[in-house]
Amino acid sequence: MIDTDELPAAGNGLLDRRVFLRAGFLGGAALMTAKASAVERAAWMKNPGEGMSESGAPSAHESHLVRAPIGSQRGTTGSGASRSPLQFLDGIITPSRLHFERHHSGIPDIDPAQHKLTIHGLVDRPLSFDVDALARYPTVSRIQFLECSGNSGAALAPEPVQGNCAQLHGLVAASEWGGVPLSVLLDECGVNPAGKWIVADGADAAMMSRSVPMDKIMDDAIVALYQNGERLRPSNGYPMRLFLPGWEGNACVKWLRTIKVLDQPAMTKDETSKYSDLQDDGVAKLFSFPMGVKSVITSPSPGLSMQGAGIYQISGIAWSGTGRIRRVEISADRGQSWADAALDEHVLPKSLTRFRSAWKWSGGPAVILSRATDEDGRVQPSREAVLTGRSSAAFYHYNGIQAWAVGEDGEINNVYA
Repeated sequence: MIDTDELPAAGNGLLDRRVFLRAGFLGGAALMTAKASAVERAAWMKNPGEGMSESGAPSAHESHLVRAPIGSQRGTTGSGASRSPLQFLDGIITPSRLHFERHHSGIPDIDPAQHKLTIHGLVDRPLSFDVDALARYPTVSRIQFLECSGNSGAALAPEPVQGNCAQLHGLVAASEWGGVPLSVLLDECGVNPAGKWIVADGADAAMMSRSVPMDKIMDDAIVALYQNGERLRPSNGYPMRLFLPGWEGNACVKWLRTIKVLDQPAMTKDETSKYSDLQDDGVAKLFSFPMGVKSVITSPSPGLSMQGAGIYQISGIAWSGTGRIRRVEISADRGQSWADAALDEHVLPKSLTRFRSAWKWSGGPAVILSRATDEDGRVQPSREAVLTGRSSAAFYHYNGIQAWAVGEDGEINNVYA
């Protein structure tokens, strides 16, 4: 049994990350629980269970594990967003059914046999590819995150908006994305040296269109066909979508229909009137593609009440649009002192990284925070730093430090720190 008093790391009860690496941590208590329950035979052990089915479903006891909240713009049923329930998840992969959604004109019902991707513009050979044709090209698969650039936008409000982790930060998820490198298809078409950009559009009624620099396309962009080992689901772009690792979700056009090679950005409505970053001098920054280094504590978090003083695990996710997470620090005293969290084994580029820390909560008021640093040395900024130079009307690309206040009653609230 580990004496937690020997492993302080920072103020207000944070313990050293080595706690997670040493055998016996809380082992005695866990063993006692196992012995006490092993002698009883539960009701569900006395009769055969249900038969098999064509596809598995979550347990009825996990009915809370859903996308939430689902919000559509007034007068529509499909123009809006639903969020991943981050506070109930573990690890780094988001189940496909719980991956957040963001739609501008609902989810089209596309017949894959009639759908094609057409590449044209500044190319030697305009070509079209259906799903069967794409299946003949080399494919890759990578575990990487996708984040809406409007994620965490509630933190821009003058006063803290109260909500759970999903409501405030749930427009981010990670999947294993599989598909054909777009560079391979462009090589097949033969790109004109003047082709420095592409504009991609989708097959939804909104015809979402975004311009992307050719450098990114030739680096790691894919035409995604698979998500978490199965074909894309309709809400995430079936039968094919553009996926740009580490870049804002809006540019990863779903239901991909055409790619036109251009010598300059197309300046579509979706990258000028929206998805731009307005500064306090009235100038709007365009094409702010990479998502910043960021983290959030998912547990404890609002809605997950603390059950009395004792030792708790602080857990969360961190990510960066430019590479791997190198370090995550935790504070339990509103940022006065910090301790390194333990990172789970899988620290992948442009992916979610799970972090964990042990906390000996005294039962008194506390404010817990996380701060991520990526492999390029970029450090997650404070809220004050993010707001500097931004217009009050700006909404996108918020990556400031999230603070959760823990009360004496164990309830948790969103605060600014």
